Amino acid sequence: MADAYAQQGSSEGSYFVPHSSKWPLFASISMFITMVGFACWLNEVSWGRTVFFIGIAGIIAVLFRWFGDVIRESVAGHYNKQVDISFRLGMVWFIFSEVFFFAAFFSALFYARQFALPWLSGEGHGVATHELLYPGFTAGWPSNGPSAVGGDFQTIPAWGLPLLNTLILLSSGVTITIAHHALKAGKRGVLSFFLGLTVLLGCLFLYFQVTEYMHAYGALNLTLGSGIYGSTFFMLTGFHGAHVTLGTIMLAVMWLRCAKGHFDKDNHFGFEAVAWYWHFVDVVWLGLFLFVYVL
Repeated sequence: MADAYAQQGSSEGSYFVPHSSKWPLFASISMFITMVGFACWLNEVSWGRTVFFIGIAGIIAVLFRWFGDVIRESVAGHYNKQVDISFRLGMVWFIFSEVFFFAAFFSALFYARQFALPWLSGEGHGVATHELLYPGFTAGWPSNGPSAVGGDFQTIPAWGLPLLNTLILLSSGVTITIAHHALKAGKRGVLSFFLGLTVLLGCLFLYFQVTEYMHAYGALNLTLGSGIYGSTFFMLTGFHGAHVTLGTIMLAVMWLRCAKGHFDKDNHFGFEAVAWYWHFVDVVWLGLFLFVYVL
């Protein structure tokens, strides 16, 4: 049966269809466990944190095995041009969905700053609300609302660690581009060096973000519970950090695959897909730096 699939994938007019896979089912179960644990953790249920990390471990295990199957199929030569087009379209739609994922949080930030807070302070349609409920509230940003949820806090200056992390991510965008051109030119040494450097820059970004979070919680009283500002700040930067973490792991896998000679100048979509994703992460961070830290 395996030989039949290999022949099917190698012919020009056919489309490789793998054996039925159990990984989508296991991935769904792991994601469900993760979200249940996360919801319970946020609501201070004692076992929520444990369940969350069990779900994360399950997702990691599923992805490791699932992508391992895809890599083995690719190396075995099962994929033809039609399959390559499908992979490219799939990655395009995935990044497209990610654009709207972050757009939702940016929209929440915009709505709070431009509409909700001015209304609560008496502008426009919020005159009655202001007079009856919050007569002493004056709009301003950053704000934790008229009830001062979470108490007084300080913000993180844009021109410290955030600026440094911006330079790090922009530099990583350059190094991954150099690595891509090196791959297409067949320069394996240059490819290995600059791809490895991109991985290190991703790790460095994450290190500084963790340092920033520790400082925010420990010295600035800026937490996820600091009203609308704390919520939008940590949701935007936290989800971006999760995407950087995923991107760094994928880059490390690409580095290992390049070291094993899995790609050549004509067939390397796995590398390209990760490069697309990494550039997307860079662009999102530029928006974060401008609208969350600077403005």
